[in-house]
Amino acid sequence: MEDRKALLKPQRSVLLRTGPKPKIESDPHPADQHVGRQIATVRVQSDVSQAQLARSIGISFQQLQKYENARNRVSASMLYEIASSLGVPVGRFFEGLPGNDETRVEARPLPVDERLDFIASAEGRRLIEGLVKLPPRVRGRVSSLIAALGEELAQARHKGR
Repeated sequence: MEDRKALLKPQRSVLLRTGPKPKIESDPHPADQHVGRQIATVRVQSDVSQAQLARSIGISFQQLQKYENARNRVSASMLYEIASSLGVPVGRFFEGLPGNDETRVEARPLPVDERLDFIASAEGRRLIEGLVKLPPRVRGRVSSLIAALGEELAQARHKGR
């Protein structure tokens, strides 16, 4: 009887660690950042809001934000759904990504595009959501105004040099 109780009693396992603790990645991988930026770029170029795309693929817009900001990795099946919804081939999200022929162990970081960073920011999302709510004609005029202001600032900076 004692033998049966001993067999039924859960055994504690001992985990022995050898060597250094495994590295826990806190920063997103450059490839994940690149894919996320490409998702945001294609979405904006397609004039689709985060909410619209998220709804069409069956996720929350917060989850889509995490994909675009590389806070969460996008699975292959989800990337396929996103590509299908936006009408682009899956490979579009990998365009510009350095190849695997590098001999270095650590991949070089991808260049950061300030425009994509802005689009992915809370301020950028608010601006885009506001613009999308405007009638197309008004949206065009607001876009022209913003472009003109940007030109004026660029010229003023150039003259100041």
